[in-house]
Amino acid sequence: MQADDVRFLFDYDEWATRRLFAVMDALDPDVWSRTNVVDERGLGGILVHQLGALMRWRHRLGRLEGDLPRPEREPLPTPYELLGRFEAEWSAYSDWETKWTDEMMDFPVNDVPIWQWLVHVVNHGTQHRSEAAALLTAEGSSPGDLDLAEYAEERAATP
Repeated sequence: MQADDVRFLFDYDEWATRRLFAVMDALDPDVWSRTNVVDERGLGGILVHQLGALMRWRHRLGRLEGDLPRPEREPLPTPYELLGRFEAEWSAYSDWETKWTDEMMDFPVNDVPIWQWLVHVVNHGTQHRSEAAALLTAEGSSPGDLDLAEYAEERAATP
């Protein structure tokens, strides 16, 4: 897989996650903070975990110094605060992505090419976005289609 293909997937990941936050303005705070809805998590916990995984994979694969980020261990932020944290992480990924090359995508990490780990990160986000979208839809706040095809068509139509 080429670096531009992986960048496309990360752009999709951000687009789809933003669609979730776009429908949260009128969300009941109790819905956001509920737990034990999907396994031990609720809507807020699901999205905090999605962010935490995104952060940890960048730290691992980017070989960053320091402890792995664990936002799941912090108090639950508001949706607005969490979106701000996602935006900071997306910015960090954008900076890192400028260093990606096609050759780097084949670099093995634990005997697995890095591009496969990066695709896993996007796929993991898809799992948790799906859970969050189902919860939002049940509350009458559907984020709409989150399909990759929807993103690709929207992107193709943008000059």
